[in-house]
Amino acid sequence: MRQPRTALGGEIRENGDLITKSLIGINVVVWLLTLVVRQGDVSDFIRAIGGNWQEIPARFALVLGYAPDPLPIGIAEGEWYRLLTAAFVHMEFWHIGLNMFALWILGSALEPVLGRWRFITLYILSALGGSAVSLLGASPYSMSLGASGAVFGLMGALFIVMRRIGRDVSAVLVIVGINAVIGFVVPGIDWRAHLGGLVVGAMLAFVFAYAPRRRRAMWSITGCVVVAVLVAATVAWTVA
Repeated sequence: MRQPRTALGGEIRENGDLITKSLIGINVVVWLLTLVVRQGDVSDFIRAIGGNWQEIPARFALVLGYAPDPLPIGIAEGEWYRLLTAAFVHMEFWHIGLNMFALWILGSALEPVLGRWRFITLYILSALGGSAVSLLGASPYSMSLGASGAVFGLMGALFIVMRRIGRDVSAVLVIVGINAVIGFVVPGIDWRAHLGGLVVGAMLAFVFAYAPRRRRAMWSITGCVVVAVLVAATVAWTVA
């Protein structure tokens, strides 16, 4: 029997927001682990068994680094994993609380429509896009962390998807606008990561939503590859 699908090609499943819930679970577990590791006794224990260990935010947050510097930290020093791990690290309760609430709302709306593989790809590439644009204006040892870039990618995707299926997008525009203003007004918020995630999410959603039905998979895969190459080229240019 043919698997029933949504208007945009997503498979209709009983548990349509499984990836969204899994992403929230991963973020919460990492945040709780961050709280535990920051306790002195536990940190000493981890250093003892793991060698030159740092606290989770410093170890996995987005840091550009500076290759001629003897300090071996950052993207420029080969720690490429930071581009993605930064999207799963939070410190303050309000930070992870707002991001996970937004992820739950946006993911619950997008994942069932797009399907699992396109949704998770959208989320990851939005996170990477946010990291790439964040690095463009970063000083060598400034630290950026949080899922905001990926969440803004979901906002951009929701706008495109709702336009595609003929829904009113005024509420989405208001939410994006408010968050954009907050990013510029409130100090300490990495607005570049928001911008990068928003652009990547909107680009991918446009390909997903407007691809010809008969060649939807090919267009979707091609779009993901092109965006991934653009993100990688941006990071390579920044580091160079």
